Amino acid sequence: MSSAERMMATLIARRGERILAGLALASLTASAILSLVVSPPDAEQGNLIRLMYVHVPAAWVAYLAFAVVFVSSIAYLVTRKTRWDRLAAASAEIGVLFTALTIVLGSIWAKPVWGTWWTWDPRLTTTAILLMIYVGYLAVRRLPDSPARRARWAAVVGIVGFVDVPIVHLSVRWWRSLHQAPARLIGVPDVSPMMGAALGIGFLSFTIAYVYLMAVRLRVGRLEERAVAEALSPRVGQPVEVLMEEPARG
Repeated sequence: MSSAERMMATLIARRGERILAGLALASLTASAILSLVVSPPDAEQGNLIRLMYVHVPAAWVAYLAFAVVFVSSIAYLVTRKTRWDRLAAASAEIGVLFTALTIVLGSIWAKPVWGTWWTWDPRLTTTAILLMIYVGYLAVRRLPDSPARRARWAAVVGIVGFVDVPIVHLSVRWWRSLHQAPARLIGVPDVSPMMGAALGIGFLSFTIAYVYLMAVRLRVGRLEERAVAEALSPRVGQPVEVLMEEPARG
């Protein structure tokens, strides 16, 4: 078993899940206190800037989730091990959730700043495309086909769709955009030290929350696959574990 596979097994274990839940709760609480109480209001936007402490980390988690889909999809195509397909599927679901959250929070922020809930700004447009790509990815996973073929198609979509992630990130630099450029937290005083600290804790807490959600979703996915394999095992005459690890024969 590789180190990545051992890490996946540790995350799915209930003890690891409980530890992650505690870390996520503690870090999110610290982030909320720093963001809402300690961090000062912005000189221009006032308290509206506090949306940044959720909006930006949510966008980061979306990037991270789709990067995991990209790597896991490649690993699945190389190894044909369903654990990688399971990891990609779980991460895609979380990525879609956080991309939608990013768009909603961005719209709430845009209304008082830009005077409109939505505009076809390059950053907003490419983010909406990103959301549609991975909603399509989840739709591919629902196609009534063999599990192995469905996993291959989903892996291809997960790999090709990731191309849009750097486009989203760099869109504010490539094209004229209403959207502000990313704040630089290290070496350049784009934000005050306290605001930078609050945003940094936000990144950390959202990342831990992502890992916790992944652990829960992987465990649920494993249980779902086991239930299907146990129902099929007597009919096809193969052990449950074989059916779970080799969907083409299942």
